[in-house]
Amino acid sequence: MTEERMEQQTEQQVEQQPEGQTGQQSQQQIEQQLEQQIEQADQQGQQPDQLGRQPGKRKALSTDRLGTKSILKLLFEFSIPAIIMMTFNALYNIVDSIFLGQAVGEAGIAVTTLAFPIMVLLMGLSALAGQGGNAFAAIQLGEDKIDEVERTVGNTVLLLLIIAGIIALAGIVLIDPILAVVGTTPELYDMTKLFVQILMIGYVFQCVGMGANNFLRTEGKPMLALGTSVLGTVVCIIMNFVLVMWLGYGVAGSAFATIIGQGVGGIPVMWYLVKGKDAPFHLRLSRMKPDVRLWGIILSLGLASFIMQVANAVINTILNQTLAYYGAMDPVGASGALAAIGVAGRINGFAFMPAVGVLMGAQTLIGYNYGARKWKRVRQAFWLGVLFATVIITFFFILIHVIPAQIVQLFGVEGELEQFCIYALQVMTMMFPLVGFQMMSSNYFQSTGQPLKASILSLTRQVLFLIPLLLILPWFLPTVLDVTSLQAICFTYPFADTLSILTTTAFIVPELLKLRKKEREMDATANSGMAHA
Repeated sequence: MTEERMEQQTEQQVEQQPEGQTGQQSQQQIEQQLEQQIEQADQQGQQPDQLGRQPGKRKALSTDRLGTKSILKLLFEFSIPAIIMMTFNALYNIVDSIFLGQAVGEAGIAVTTLAFPIMVLLMGLSALAGQGGNAFAAIQLGEDKIDEVERTVGNTVLLLLIIAGIIALAGIVLIDPILAVVGTTPELYDMTKLFVQILMIGYVFQCVGMGANNFLRTEGKPMLALGTSVLGTVVCIIMNFVLVMWLGYGVAGSAFATIIGQGVGGIPVMWYLVKGKDAPFHLRLSRMKPDVRLWGIILSLGLASFIMQVANAVINTILNQTLAYYGAMDPVGASGALAAIGVAGRINGFAFMPAVGVLMGAQTLIGYNYGARKWKRVRQAFWLGVLFATVIITFFFILIHVIPAQIVQLFGVEGELEQFCIYALQVMTMMFPLVGFQMMSSNYFQSTGQPLKASILSLTRQVLFLIPLLLILPWFLPTVLDVTSLQAICFTYPFADTLSILTTTAFIVPELLKLRKKEREMDATANSGMAHA
């Protein structure tokens, strides 16, 4: 007898009970009997279930702790590895700038700045399928639907492969218009084309490796997820040193170093999904049969993460063009403005990535407990996630305002350009301590299967507010404050953060009140059942 059939029998028992007998056998007691029957069936060696799992080997039990263990301990367990992982991932976007800046000079940094929107977009595409699939799989796992989880995993990997193929083709056929969109200048065109083409053609390693890595946390293996990320980053750093600094291959060497690192890091991810003996679910070829309806669910749940990255890419493209225009009117010049804001943007991105690790760790806990209808644990995971993310971002906020010179000098910035870079960095991060709340709220809606709200909140900070402010403040702010148009560009970030936080509050407060109401209703039902018993 399978567990699913026992659950159906339990429901029938409840429905068939006369009203007067509810005090003799409550729903809770029936569920306890169900668990005992399952254990007895396992111990008696009955037939394997529809997934081919042998009796006595209910692998879903390895994730049961997500609904029982202390949320604080679980968040530490899942978030700390994810934080370290995202920190190492962030190094991918910094290592190339540092090595190319040292080996090639200003042109090398300029190439990475021009390529940055494309690199962000590629990361967003892996998150579109990877994080969306993981969010849905976590909910399904909370409902103990292992067969459905494996179908989700299989279709997610299939989507990742399809996306990687499309990007590789675009890197060959559409490279010229792509470079034109990001504002590549004639003198940097050949170097940027070489760098970007290598990354796009070899994108399959990043797309599948990073996308599938999301499932390791849901499988209860956050340390493995961490290890694969660290491995890939270390290999990337080593290969950058060898190919760029030692062999002198320049931008091509840096691009190949990135691909090699991503490929090496992705190998253990795929191995565990396919062969992991203690994994509660696996990647199976039979579960990769295309399911368009499932694709829609996966992509809709990953849409918030994707929109954030796309918005980031769009913002960086518009920002580059705005900086070039107003920078030409400023003593630092257009190239100086691009370089300074490019460095500030890389530092900001690095500061956010550990907080994203908290979101990734909390996503599994929120999704699982939401699926299991454990509302109090959902609220606990949310608020602890807000706390963790805020602490991390505030830490970097303090560093940026205490030792800014030492930070920007790592990129070789000096002189008058260094002063503007410090000014930009500190102004852009003014609202950092409150951004963790906004990020976690958007993550909550994604984790609970509410992609529309998550997408709207993701859009507020990056698109709905920031883009208009980029177009308005450079000419308006100098009329009311003693700042230049170039300096006014920096103020668009704290203004956008403030408006986004207010919008987020309007969305999340009613949702938290609903959770609290559901929690009270469940407690009342449980107390009523105990009273009748």
